[in-house]
Parts: sequence; C-alpha cells; structure tokens
Amino acid sequence: MNLKAGLFQNQQLKLQMTQQLSQAITILQYSSMELNAYLEAKQLENPLIQLESPKPDPLHQREPLTSKRTAGSNTEHTVDWYEYVSVPKGSISDALTVQLNLKSLTLLDRKIMEELIYSLDDNGYLRIDEDSFTGKHGIESDRLESYILILQQMEPAGIGARSLQECISLQLQRKANVPPIVPAIVDNYFQAFADKKWKKIAKELCVEMKDIQQAADYIQQCNPRPGAKYVHHISEYIIPELVVKVQGDHTVTVSLNDGTTINVTYNEEYKELLQFHPDQEVQSYLQEKEQDFQWLLQSLRQRKQTILKVGRMLAEKQKAFFLNGPSAIQPLTLKQVADEIDVHESTISRAVKGKYMQTPYGIFELKYFFSSAVKSVKLEDSEIASATTVKSELQKLIEEEDKKKPLSDQKIVNLLLDKGYDVSRRTIAKYRDQLGIASSTMRKRYE
Repeated sequence: MNLKAGLFQNQQLKLQMTQQLSQAITILQYSSMELNAYLEAKQLENPLIQLESPKPDPLHQREPLTSKRTAGSNTEHTVDWYEYVSVPKGSISDALTVQLNLKSLTLLDRKIMEELIYSLDDNGYLRIDEDSFTGKHGIESDRLESYILILQQMEPAGIGARSLQECISLQLQRKANVPPIVPAIVDNYFQAFADKKWKKIAKELCVEMKDIQQAADYIQQCNPRPGAKYVHHISEYIIPELVVKVQGDHTVTVSLNDGTTINVTYNEEYKELLQFHPDQEVQSYLQEKEQDFQWLLQSLRQRKQTILKVGRMLAEKQKAFFLNGPSAIQPLTLKQVADEIDVHESTISRAVKGKYMQTPYGIFELKYFFSSAVKSVKLEDSEIASATTVKSELQKLIEEEDKKKPLSDQKIVNLLLDKGYDVSRRTIAKYRDQLGIASSTMRKRYE
C-alpha cells in the first residue's frame, strides 16, 4: 500500500447554518408570547427596529375569547376581558400571620410560630425535620407539638398537617354531626381505605360495604390541599394564531390571526443618518443593523407563510374534524404534512410547537391534530382510526358504565373490538392513565 503526500481537490456539498437561517428557525418555533419577547429584545440591540402594538384583526376581534381547554372537550368557556386583569391575592403566610397577630405571644413564641408558618408548602402542609427544629430552638418535642397545635387551630381547617391523614382528621374535628364510622376509618384504617381494601374494613368494623361507600363520599368533601386556594395561579388564556371557519357549503377556510404578535416597522429617524452620516464606522454599523432588520422581516414573513401552509393542510387532512367534531379526527403524522408542503419534518414540528387554532369546537393546539393510528378491524385494510378517537370511545364507555360493576380493561378491549377498534389491554391501561381514569377496582361503588 503506497501513501503519497500531495495536494488534491474534491467537491463536497454541505449545509451551512447561517445567522439568517438560525434566526428563521428560532422565530418559527416561538409561540406568540415568546416571539413578542424576542422582538422586544431585538429592539434593544437594533435602533432601526421599531415596534407597534398588534392591530386588532377586524375579521376576528369580535369573536369571544376562549380559554385553553382539554383537547377533545366540547364545552367552550367564554371569558370577559376583565379576567386578563391580575388581582393580587395574599399568600397562605400572609393569611396566617394576620391570625397570629391576634394572639398574645412572647417574642420567642412568635419567632417559632413564624418559622412554622414559613415552613408550609403551597398545599398548606408542614414540612420540617422535627429533630432539627427542636435542636435549633432548644425546645422539647412536646413543646413543639404545642406550637404545631396552635398552627393547626388556625384557618383554613387542615392547615399545618404533616400528612394527608392528619389533614383530613383535622377537618373532621371541626365538622358537626360527623358519622362515627368516618373518624374510625380515617384514624385506624386510612391506608387500607386509600387502597380500597374496603371488605376487610367492613368486616372489622361490622358494617356493610354501602356504609363504607357513604363514609368515602363524606371524606371526599374534605379538602386535601387547604393551602392551595392561596396560591395565585395566572389563568392561561390563548389567542390563536390561526382561525378556521366553516361555510354553509361545508367549505373549510383557514386564515392568520395577525393580532397576536407585535408589528415590526423601520425607524425612519435613522434613514437620513444612514445615507449621509460622515463617520464611516457609524455608516457601517447602521448598514449592518439594516441588514439585520431585513433578515428579521424575512424570517417573520416565512414564519407566517409556514404556519398558514400547515393550517391549510390540517384543514384539508382533518376536514372531518372541522365538520363533525373531535370524534371524527383522523390519524396524521408530521411526515405526511411535511411531504405535502415539501419541507423537512423538523420544520413542521417547530411550526406546530406552542401554536393554537380557533375552530368551531374551541381552541386546540396544532399538535392535537397529529394523532397516531390504531388498527380498525371493521374498516378496509387501508383505513385506520386515530388514537384520539379511541380515547374518546374509551371515555364514553367509562362514563356510561354501571359504577357498581365497572368495566375491566379486558371488557373495554372487547367492547372496542365490537366497535371496530383493535386495541390491546395494555394500550387501554396506558390510555386510562393518560386520561386520568382510575382502574375498575378504584372506580367501583357499593351503592
């Protein structure tokens, strides 16, 4: 084998990630809120960029705002614009400190109580290492318990509990006319009760299963998270980037909702400066910023075009959904849409990320329209059903079941098979978990 040193030429085809391409990819994957934040940041670094608030789209501005919803639900929630106004809400610490101020305490007592209050988690549970706490303050465990008791006597009921069992027990202590079986179950059989080993409890307490069921219904009235109401969560409302309308002749149209993002315009104050400024460095700087401005405009145009193309393709591929509702959704993959509009699959993935569409059935995230396929035994071999459709059928079966004899996963498999859906028991268990539906054992009622 001969190895020779020398100079050789060869041709190679490479895709180089330019600054412009990188910016276009970044902008495409941003949601409306992320894009607006990005544009505000760009304005700070480029004096030629001027931002204007989005102008309301006359085609869409009068439509009711719909809250973000669970995919597949049919109930719209129209909200008032005043719900956008944030109302300050006190924390659990604030509420308890007000109550603490009404008590006569020594400086040491107050210090310890305040530390206990600030050791509560968002749900109102006390999270301390009791040995470390007593050692830090030089007090006995009995003294600590007396402080915790003061905390647990405050409002709301259940605050300061160290476990779910204690939380419910504290609430029961303040209720009137509690059935005797209820505290007996909570104090002595809580874990078995939670695991729904009710027959054993009924036998030991010499009661019937319906009595345990009634106790369970009573216990469910207690609040497992007494501190949660003080946690201020900002409701997440979505203004969609795409709007779908269905005409009377079953024509489905898709349009961009341009009122979602900030408008980018050229700062005219710098136009004359760019042309006639005597300093060459200033001119070079402004020329660079003008090129950056033009790239930004092009990236924004590309983003709109790509999102609109994806929206129109979804309207074509999922026409049954827009005409008949979520139950009619069809299986669809990112690759299918990518092939149709002649772009890479990753481009579609970025285009649907964090983007929403207003439909006659509410607002849906674009990724909702991409669903895996499930083999259908009653349809032709070339036809398939979407996983979303199967989940909808599963939910319907469970809603209609006899709660005294809930459907097992295998029974659901058989019922779905009768409807034409070939799904394994393991898949049903997975779908149940995704839908937040308990097993048949946990769903069973005894009256």
